[in-house]
Amino acid sequence: MLTIQTLRENTDFVIERLAVKNFDARTKIEEIIKLDDARKALQFELNEKQAEINALSKEIGQLFQAQKIDEANAAKAKTAEIKEAIKELENTFNQTNKDLNDLIVLLPNLPHASVPAGKTAEDNETVKTGGEIPTSEGKLPHWELCEKYNLIDFELGNKLTGSGFPVYIGKGAKLQRALIAFFLDRAEKAGYTEYMPPIMVNEDSGFGTGQLPDKEGQMYYVGEDNLYLIPTAEVPVTNIFRDVILKESDFPVKCTAYTPCFRREAGSYGKDVRGLNRLHQFDKVEIVRLEKPENSYAALEEMIAHVENLVQELELPYRILRLCGGDMSFTSALTYDFEVFSAGQSRWLEVSSVSNFETFQANRLKLRYKDVDKKNHLAHTLNGSALALPRIVAALLENNQTPEGIRIPKALQPFMGGSEVIF
Repeated sequence: MLTIQTLRENTDFVIERLAVKNFDARTKIEEIIKLDDARKALQFELNEKQAEINALSKEIGQLFQAQKIDEANAAKAKTAEIKEAIKELENTFNQTNKDLNDLIVLLPNLPHASVPAGKTAEDNETVKTGGEIPTSEGKLPHWELCEKYNLIDFELGNKLTGSGFPVYIGKGAKLQRALIAFFLDRAEKAGYTEYMPPIMVNEDSGFGTGQLPDKEGQMYYVGEDNLYLIPTAEVPVTNIFRDVILKESDFPVKCTAYTPCFRREAGSYGKDVRGLNRLHQFDKVEIVRLEKPENSYAALEEMIAHVENLVQELELPYRILRLCGGDMSFTSALTYDFEVFSAGQSRWLEVSSVSNFETFQANRLKLRYKDVDKKNHLAHTLNGSALALPRIVAALLENNQTPEGIRIPKALQPFMGGSEVIF
């Protein structure tokens, strides 16, 4: 969430930067400043009325002490009138404050200076590529391989729950467990502390990381208990630090977690959702970092290198994209996407997003740190998929199919019980 101070002191700059996200902020910012002015005026009037009450209370005591009963009663009546006026002012103040907060949370985060202008994924910038693109000739798509080797049953998942909820079987289930263990192992070696958080969160948690009120339509909601199934481990893990004041010595804070993730993916259809390409339930290992502002972009580069190392160890051809303004999330200041090439589909599949949110989430979370001068500052938050499993599995199956079976990358073999091939 952007601060009122930022909107007031850098109005034109904010409008210009949000235009990179194709967001016209001028009208909303003008209304926010108008509401803030009204809130300040109401607060001043409330303070004046309270000071008047305090003065009258002191005067009433003196009048009674001096046996000036009529004057004391008149002062008491005036106090009662002022208290009624204060109630009305408080109601107006609270409504104005609510209107202000409801409006300011509609403003997305400012994009970093390096974010390119653009409206769709076609405008993203490729900043790096790696690995050799395999031939697609004679390669089957993963959904056919899953049926051939009895790894994943999509129809059974449809029977049990619905489309987008596959059932992993035998070596398919083992491959899932192996990848989760591999990703967590590498995160632990990189200094991340593992958490096992809840997979349902309350409204405060959804608001803290920016899923609410922006993405409530994409989240599964448990109405009776007013809880949401998490779309990513970012939500519960980052909210661990909601309303927390850290010390400078606590940095860097590095967390990792494996969770199932749930996304409604409303409006998704066509060939891009076939098989594992787009699921309602999927597994993911997430990395989350909290940093001092001056260190957060160096941390972002470290996280990018960590994810890059994972796809390299899995021997997958990849490319790294810097997202344009129109393709970025509501909360992000700068995002890099990782895509891997799938031979069976002859296309790139997104497998990770690594983002710096700067102070946007921290302001919602009231996540601060105390400096050496005992002053509080907002921390920076970052996260990244390391990695999301469905499309990694799709690419592994499609790229490594041989006449003998599905070849398992060397780095993953210890996590598959030493197996080199899925027969």
